Amino acid sequence: MSEFVLVQRRDDWVELVLNRPDKRNAIHWPMMTELDAALNDIEKQPGVRAILIRGEGSGFCSGIDVSAFPQAVERFGEGWRENLFPLTQAYQAIINKFERCSLPTIALLHGYCLGLGFELALACDLRIAAEGTRLGLPETRLGMIPDVGGTTRLTRLIGPARAKEYIMTGKNLAVEDAERWGVLNHVVPPDRLQASGEALAHELKQAAPLAVSYAKRVIDGLSDVDRGLQMEAWAQAMLMQTEDFEIGVQAMLTRQPPEWKGR
Repeated sequence: MSEFVLVQRRDDWVELVLNRPDKRNAIHWPMMTELDAALNDIEKQPGVRAILIRGEGSGFCSGIDVSAFPQAVERFGEGWRENLFPLTQAYQAIINKFERCSLPTIALLHGYCLGLGFELALACDLRIAAEGTRLGLPETRLGMIPDVGGTTRLTRLIGPARAKEYIMTGKNLAVEDAERWGVLNHVVPPDRLQASGEALAHELKQAAPLAVSYAKRVIDGLSDVDRGLQMEAWAQAMLMQTEDFEIGVQAMLTRQPPEWKGR
C-alpha cells in the first residue's frame, strides 16, 4: 500500500502524485522506494501512453527531507556519510528511471520545485510549470551540490555558464527564463496546469508508441549523462564530510543564516 506516492490510471495515461503535502512533498527514502515501485508497475501496464507527475498540496516538491537524514542509517549503515557512494547511487538509480523509462514523462510543476524535486523534474521528458513556480537547486547553500542529476541535466539544458550561475549561487530560476532557455516546455496559468498536461499527453497519443519511445532514447543518448552522475557522486562524497555541510544543515533546520568555515 503506497503512502507517499499515489498512482491513478486515467484511460491511456497514468498520474503519479507526490503525496506528503504536510511536509511540502519533501522526499525521503520511503518516498523514493515508492516512486521506484510505482514506475516499475506502470511500465508493465498495457495501453499506457504517458505518465504525468505532480505534487499534492501547495507545491510540487520542496526537495530532500534533511530532517530524515538520520533514517539513512537504517538503509545505508552507520558510516553512510564516510562512504556516500551507495546512497547517492541508490537515489540516482531511481531518478534515472524517469529519464530511461520507455514511456514519455511529463512533470507538472506548481508552487515550488526545489532541490531533489527539481532534479526529478529535470529527469522527466517534458515540463510544464504554473506561473510563479519557484525553481531552483539550492544545495550549495547547504554545503552540498545537486548530486542526483541536477548538475548534469541542468547544464545539458542551459549550458555551462548559466548552470554555474544558478548552481553555484543556489538562487531560484525564474520560470520565464526557464521557458526561454528550454528547461520548461510551457508556462501556464495555475488553473490551466492540469489541463495543459493532459492535452500534451493526448498529443503524444497521436504518435506511434514505439516511435515515441525510440525517439526519446536517441535524443537522451546524445549526451554523456553517466559520466556527469559519476562526477556528482564524487563531489558530494567529499562535501558531506565537511564542517560546512554540518553548518548548512543546521542553518536550514533553525532558519538562521549560516556562518561558513570553508572546511
